[in-house]
Amino acid sequence: MKRKLISAAVALGALMSSTALAQDKTLTVAVTNMMNTFDPHMTASVGTDLSLLSHIYPSLVLRAPDMKVKPALATEWTAVDDLTWRIKLRSDASFADGEKIDAELVKWNFDRVRDPAVNARIKAWFTLISDVKVVSPTELEIKTSSPYPAMIEQLSMFFLLPPKWAADHKPASETTSGGPYKITSVKPGESITLEANDKYWGEKPAFSKYTIRVIPDAASRVAALLAGEVDFINSIPTTEIERIKGTGKAQAGAVPSTRTVFIKFNTQKAPLDNKLFRQALNYAVDKEGIVKAIFNDQAEIARCEVMSKAYFGFNPNLKPYAYDPEKAADLLKQAGGAPAQPIELEVPSGTYLNGEEVVQAVASQLEEIGVKTKIVEMQFSNWMDKYLKTKDLGRLSLLSQAWPTIDADGLLTLFEPGNMYAYWNNAEFGKLLVEGRSTMDQTKRLATYKKATEVMCDEAPVLFLYTQPTTYGLSKRITWAARGDDWVRAFDMKPAN
Repeated sequence: MKRKLISAAVALGALMSSTALAQDKTLTVAVTNMMNTFDPHMTASVGTDLSLLSHIYPSLVLRAPDMKVKPALATEWTAVDDLTWRIKLRSDASFADGEKIDAELVKWNFDRVRDPAVNARIKAWFTLISDVKVVSPTELEIKTSSPYPAMIEQLSMFFLLPPKWAADHKPASETTSGGPYKITSVKPGESITLEANDKYWGEKPAFSKYTIRVIPDAASRVAALLAGEVDFINSIPTTEIERIKGTGKAQAGAVPSTRTVFIKFNTQKAPLDNKLFRQALNYAVDKEGIVKAIFNDQAEIARCEVMSKAYFGFNPNLKPYAYDPEKAADLLKQAGGAPAQPIELEVPSGTYLNGEEVVQAVASQLEEIGVKTKIVEMQFSNWMDKYLKTKDLGRLSLLSQAWPTIDADGLLTLFEPGNMYAYWNNAEFGKLLVEGRSTMDQTKRLATYKKATEVMCDEAPVLFLYTQPTTYGLSKRITWAARGDDWVRAFDMKPAN
């Protein structure tokens, strides 16, 4: 049907300008930050790296705009028992150079991310996998050391490299294609351009050309949308939504996201190693005031947990830390008082919605109880290097995290003892996470995550703030089903006509 429609459009070409036809096949989006790597095994950043890489590398499953997991390379999957998964693959997939995408290739990718010598950033996702066996060219058997109930959902973030190509190339800085697009141009810090991969084995994309522009400043992104320079923008201030709609030039809106924002504490450094000090900071900040003043009430105060209501494992019984400066001051006194020198409060610039304003508000309120801070802004890539490479995150740092499995056994593991993201080491919490993933029984899992979130609330390894809204703007040329899980993908968008 699509081929017939395209042919009809060509037949009507005499009635249309060539420019308009070209525009119909071109999509341009604006994002806040440049990608950090092209290696899909070396990143867990959905909104930037993985969103881009999902266009050029295949995955076993995808999470669709309706938030349901759907087949991609995998045609079906079955939990044979608590420790065994069987996955069947389609037989007609290959990379652009002809390298076949079969069970051996998928196994190689699992082996690569689990290889200690590779030190893949996503290796923690697959520590429970004990063995991957090729049953046939189109079937895999995956053994786990304990039950892994969220494994299929986790595979929606797992993108595959071709082993023969990878042997002679550098995946971090070079790319090939086994997906709907191929990268044709990279302007560091500015843009990345992709064109449709004519050898793609799946559904052909609606747009023949896709350009990702990096525009860190929100006002500049809005201006580009209204000028017709881009078709999609995200992370815009909630105050801009009505203004954009009022121009009549574009669409705009907000939906609840799966992303919670907090001030991460580096509990490896004093005084953040003191629970009373951490609790004091939580009582010192007026979350309701921040939600009202900065987000026009379109964000939701975090219930003393890092998961939003959308997650399996969300604990509805937890209550937010109240805004209570007197109690904060009392706890601070019990903790030994405020440090004499300011505490660094790091913020990756242009990354989180209204992040700079939030940090200013938090810093001001902490100062009211005597805790002085020094706000340190830095590029997202530099901040990520501090966070994960040098493992020297500031004592306070604005952070927002989500997990596309939308399951506690994903997001909470970012705080698990030994996880590179954690900066917190609580044995009881870690034990509960292991217990939560040790069964496929959903009722037992919920009970365990209830205990885990209670521990986390009390121990306060972060300053709990709010669930961030997903805000967006669209040109009238395209349609898009708004989603709150960070994926920005050309193949989720369609021409409006």
